[in-house]
Amino acid sequence: MSNFWKKLSKPFTALAPMDGVTDFVFREIVCEIAKPDVLFTEFTPTDAIVSKGYNRVIGNLKYSEKQRLIVAQIWGIHPENFYKTAKLCKNLKFDGIDINMGCPDKNVVKIGSGAALINNKKLAEEIIKATKKGAGNIPVSVKTRIGFAEVVTENWISFLLKQDIDAISIHGRTAKEMSKGRADWDEIAKTVKLRDTLSPKTVIIGNGDVLSYKEVLEKSEKYGVDGVMIGRGIFSNPWIFEKTQNPLSHSTEEHLRLLTKHTKLFCDTYRNEKDFNTMKKFFKIYVRSFRGAGKIKKQLMECKNHEDVERVVLPYLSNLTTP
Repeated sequence: MSNFWKKLSKPFTALAPMDGVTDFVFREIVCEIAKPDVLFTEFTPTDAIVSKGYNRVIGNLKYSEKQRLIVAQIWGIHPENFYKTAKLCKNLKFDGIDINMGCPDKNVVKIGSGAALINNKKLAEEIIKATKKGAGNIPVSVKTRIGFAEVVTENWISFLLKQDIDAISIHGRTAKEMSKGRADWDEIAKTVKLRDTLSPKTVIIGNGDVLSYKEVLEKSEKYGVDGVMIGRGIFSNPWIFEKTQNPLSHSTEEHLRLLTKHTKLFCDTYRNEKDFNTMKKFFKIYVRSFRGAGKIKKQLMECKNHEDVERVVLPYLSNLTTP
């Protein structure tokens, strides 16, 4: 398999891996309305995928052909399990494999995974080597941050660039900051300069506080990144990957019809596999900034399935379209 990272037109866009958000269904919806160049799965625990937890987490690695280019993101602490999981991802024909070295969640960090690996280069190196061995000819990337408790961009990124990985996605905050304050794009630019010196072929993707495609173009030009990754920004605009500098205005009707489509696909795909309450986190994407939004959202939070959602939304849509 060829290294797709090297063939992408610049600046390219990517949907960030977000646990509990970028599942199969949400990626299907995003691809239908405004597809980014690269998509990532939810992060999958390597310890579970090679143990009795397999059936519980294998759904994280489900994808469709229209979701390509699709990268499997994995996390954990045991190199041998990264090797086995990478082999599985290769057999599943993913376009790439990404190692999470940036998640600040306390339950991930306390076991020494995610962003905690910033403080454990020895283990990070072993994990990268094991993943690359299991991945074979599939490109391996790392998603990380500019530091754990404090900014250590030069030290940490220099180390990563020496590991012969294909791409680095860098979020402009420390793990301690989580999502507070502003992402430091000057530190992301420092990553680009380090790359140019230490590993010119490594692709650099910037991440943090990007809310439009216009900003994608601005960030890439100003800071020199090859691509831009968008995460939480999609919650304010599901059409955020539309390649226009002047974002189109999408109507209330479009938002609500997309909501019903999302809930139907969720119910058809997961049936009894996922509780419908996990769908409710997505309501805020579609129900916002229009008259009556608060009332509708309150009613939606009481829904138990797609049919309930339609009973709430369809009468409102009927009123919108009535002359």
